Amino acid sequence: MSSIVWFTDFSARHGNGLLDKTGALLDKAGLAGKIGKKSLTAVKLHFGEKGNTSFIRPIFLRTIVEKIAALGGKPFLTDTNTLYVGTRANSIDHLRCAITNGFAYSVVDAPLIIADGLRGEYAVKVPIDGKIYREVAIGGEIFHADSMVVVTHFKGHELSGFGGTIKNLGMGCSARQGKLAQHSTVAPAVNPKNCTSCGTCIAHCPAGAIEIVSEAAFIDPKICIGCADCIVLCPEKTINVNWNEASSTVQKKMVEHALGAVQGKKDRLLYVAFVNQLSPYCDCYGHNDRPMAPDVGILASDDPVALDQACADLVIKAAGRDPFRETHPAIDWTIQLAYGEELGLGNRAYTIETI
Repeated sequence: MSSIVWFTDFSARHGNGLLDKTGALLDKAGLAGKIGKKSLTAVKLHFGEKGNTSFIRPIFLRTIVEKIAALGGKPFLTDTNTLYVGTRANSIDHLRCAITNGFAYSVVDAPLIIADGLRGEYAVKVPIDGKIYREVAIGGEIFHADSMVVVTHFKGHELSGFGGTIKNLGMGCSARQGKLAQHSTVAPAVNPKNCTSCGTCIAHCPAGAIEIVSEAAFIDPKICIGCADCIVLCPEKTINVNWNEASSTVQKKMVEHALGAVQGKKDRLLYVAFVNQLSPYCDCYGHNDRPMAPDVGILASDDPVALDQACADLVIKAAGRDPFRETHPAIDWTIQLAYGEELGLGNRAYTIETI
């Protein structure tokens, strides 16, 4: 059975601009049936790293917010803190980055809430029926939201071939502990040359897994619970992720975390994808390279797998080649789609409805 994916291109005319078309797309895709009166509605997006310019323009988010509010919902824009050390590693820096990139209340008409708390520690362990995990760590405010609209900038990605809705759900909705679980199989590593033995990591480690050995911090992998707090708390930036997980496994772990992100929100989820300014890498970089394919349009569906499949197919058609494999030749991006279908996250078969 195929899922419906609604589509509109980037053409515009007087009286029917892109914001009008975005609103019409939400109407056709059934937003009204997803939002209950006074429902706290998470609008999940990527605010973009500082210096990046390919993220979705904030004015589009205002249109989505206004649509949700008109239906009686209470929308808030949200994302989770990053695993790596950057401009979005804690809520203070994350919110400053979001506002710098244009997502101020005066622009988007909604509050900004970082879903996994001040330092990425606010997680809910969500039970899932996965083959790798039986529970996953999801940002608490995403889990507790009544409904969710997932807004994705579809683009290339160095680990999954492309970064689409599944990635926005799986990686984007995970608390830091969930992000570390997806990217690594071992505890973070300390570079002893830069360690000053300040003890900050020891004071904040909830498992007591860190001690000073030979004048440098040492993380006991047998005790470490994988919360990843030490990575972003280290003032010398000397604790790092062991990026040792293969792409194929990362994609499967990503799908399983996506399953956790949607738990408890049956029939209260809608997914929107902006397929434009197709940068070859994630918006987590503090820059973005020139687009690797032409702009395609805006798509929406209540099926995240069908939406990602449709986005990939339309990009390949527009480019006349597969830019994802061309840019990331070692990555088989179909793994996330096949595994998502296998676990019941959605269907790869779809029907395009154009407006």
